[in-house]
Amino acid sequence: MSLKKKIILGFLTSSVIIAVLVVFGFISFIEIRKEIRYLELSDNLRGKSLQLRRHEKNFFLYGELEEVENVHTYLRDLKTLMEQSRRTYKNDELAALEKKTVEYEQKFFRIEKIFTEVRAELDQIEPLNSKYAVLFRLVESTFLERPLVNAELLQKTFSLREGDPVIQCLQELHILTAALRKDGEEVLTISRELDKSARENAERFISLSQTTALILLPLFFGIGLLALFVISHGIVKRLKILSDAIERTGKGDFSMLSVPEKQDEVGVLIGAFNRMETDLVARDRELTKKNEELHQSRKLASIGTLASGVAHELNNPLNNIYTTAQRLIKKPGECPPSVMKGLDDIFSQAMRVKKIVGDLLEFARGRDPQLRETELRALVAKAYQFVGASSDTGNIQFSIESNVDSVSIPVDTEQMEQVFINLFNNAVEAMSGRGNINVEIESSGDLVKILVTDTGQGISRENAEKIFEPFFTTKDKGTGLGLAIVFNIIQKHNGHINVQSEERKGTTFTITLPYRQTGPEKH
Repeated sequence: MSLKKKIILGFLTSSVIIAVLVVFGFISFIEIRKEIRYLELSDNLRGKSLQLRRHEKNFFLYGELEEVENVHTYLRDLKTLMEQSRRTYKNDELAALEKKTVEYEQKFFRIEKIFTEVRAELDQIEPLNSKYAVLFRLVESTFLERPLVNAELLQKTFSLREGDPVIQCLQELHILTAALRKDGEEVLTISRELDKSARENAERFISLSQTTALILLPLFFGIGLLALFVISHGIVKRLKILSDAIERTGKGDFSMLSVPEKQDEVGVLIGAFNRMETDLVARDRELTKKNEELHQSRKLASIGTLASGVAHELNNPLNNIYTTAQRLIKKPGECPPSVMKGLDDIFSQAMRVKKIVGDLLEFARGRDPQLRETELRALVAKAYQFVGASSDTGNIQFSIESNVDSVSIPVDTEQMEQVFINLFNNAVEAMSGRGNINVEIESSGDLVKILVTDTGQGISRENAEKIFEPFFTTKDKGTGLGLAIVFNIIQKHNGHINVQSEERKGTTFTITLPYRQTGPEKH
């Protein structure tokens, strides 16, 4: 195993252990925090339950209305706590406590109502038995605590019957009081159980976290020390091999080093030494090629300068020949037929030379584009119209396709028309005036791609690599400057052009142009 893999393995192992420890610690922290909050909740519930029972007992002992309000307050507090914790903590004990609290509240409301009714009944009976006023005071102060005793006392003393309202209320009060105290005890018991369970859970999670830390930490240190020993031993052994190689290199031994069977770090370094020598040879070849390209560029620049001078020198006499031949052709009566035929030849050859001179000037001049926003579909269609005016395109199917309705980009309109006229003329000649020319415009992001496809004879692979070079042509009468001019125009528009072709099947030129030029637009 390589040193890199050992380091990565050791790092990953340590990272996994640390990650497990951190994740477990984080989970434990969350659980402990949750249990602590649950413990706080259970402690609050237990405290509220105790206070509820205390005020309940005070109410039954003294019958004070203030204690009734206190009971209601603690009942509301208990219900609020349980409602707030319902979403977070879902267990049977909380549900049982909530249910029992509701039952307790219902019974207490009923007792409160009976308390009011009994006092009202006693207030009606007392004026009729004024001599027992002291006895009424005793009954009023003790009927909540001992309802049955007071019911018997009222029956014996005031000859009240079993069906009298006050006797029935006291009997019901006795039943409800017993049930309320039982519910209160259950509320208190459940709250204590909640508190006890919460404390046990919190202690269990804390103990589990401690145990895990005691196991994972020594394991982490043990694996770390083992990885350190293995890696350091491998490093020392491999550094000795590398040191010997460097020493031999210092003595001038630049021979290829044998690569060990095992592809460890030393093998990688030896391979790098060998590749370095190979790269030096390759770079020397590349440098030679670049020098040749530079020489070619300088030669082309010289040709361009020469072509510009020659074109300018030829232009004036050529214009005179062209003008004179054109003037004589327009006067057929002044010259014999044999001379007229010669004049036609002179005129056609002058036109050809004039086109060659124009191409030379265009190639040599290479002016910067004058940019303005131009709609591509209209520009392409107009360029094809120009071609149709000078060539027979009656048997050619021409089409323009686009993935958007309109594409406008900043270009030099005249130069781009020249680009497409050159491409269309080449396509017409390649198809011998019969076939299909299809233009596809694709807009994507910040670029526009234009594909010009024909169904002509195609271009061989050898020629496809040279077609953009100046003066390269496969035509008998071509100058070899048309596609070179196209290439220069596209480059000056910060674009790219390439060709894909298959012999006897057709050719596709792909032009890529940016939506926005790096230089300022010119109008």
